[in-house]
Amino acid sequence: MSLAHRIIPCLDTDGERVVKGVQFVNLRDAGDPAALAARYNIEGADELVVLDIAASRDHRPTFLETIRRVAAELAIPLTAGGGVATVDEGRAILRAGADKLTVNTAAIRHPELLTALAAEFGSQAVVLAIDAKRVGDHWEAFVRGGSVPTGLDAVAWAHKGVECGAGEILVTSMDRDGMRSGFDCALTAAISRVVNVPVIASGGADTPETFLEVFREGRADAALAASIFHDRIQGLGELKRYLGEHSISVRQSG
Repeated sequence: MSLAHRIIPCLDTDGERVVKGVQFVNLRDAGDPAALAARYNIEGADELVVLDIAASRDHRPTFLETIRRVAAELAIPLTAGGGVATVDEGRAILRAGADKLTVNTAAIRHPELLTALAAEFGSQAVVLAIDAKRVGDHWEAFVRGGSVPTGLDAVAWAHKGVECGAGEILVTSMDRDGMRSGFDCALTAAISRVVNVPVIASGGADTPETFLEVFREGRADAALAASIFHDRIQGLGELKRYLGEHSISVRQSG
């Protein structure tokens, strides 16, 4: 029996407040993270992701108090991260209440960090976040909140990241982020083909049909979205009913 596909709201934060932009820029305030977490917990989210999207760019500590406030509202798994560069920083995030942690910029610089995190906390707690942008005939991985290109092929990096110890991949299409133009199914499928761990698709969520497409054509195990949930454009229960009616295995909301 295949595992249920997951629907995951994402709280991108500036450390204290939820923010949302388009293609990683023009950020606007989208609310209090703890209040939104409580709402999604009630509405039937399968998991929640909370990220400090400027931590690595601004060189500030991760947002432990925000994680604590969010975790206190949840009865579902929480993934958190932003600027994690050491095992001790990962430990602090998990101690603050997260079940899993994400790592992005530091893992590209030092892939052995993934190995160290997996050895300390288990691969299931280590999520490799990849911000990918189409460049010519491939996707390139970017770091520092999507502001710095790395020259790395995103698909090849996903494969290496799993070999190093990542137990899950969170791939965000920078081209689709905030555009409500549908997920980049080609990107998600390309990564899914080269890894043997769950892949979370992010960037471009819009109608229920776009979620159906990323599960079928994009081969995603989970789909993440922000503004369509924050702004109540799409309800979680309605979305899950639609997917269930189209033979996509999901955990139905209560």
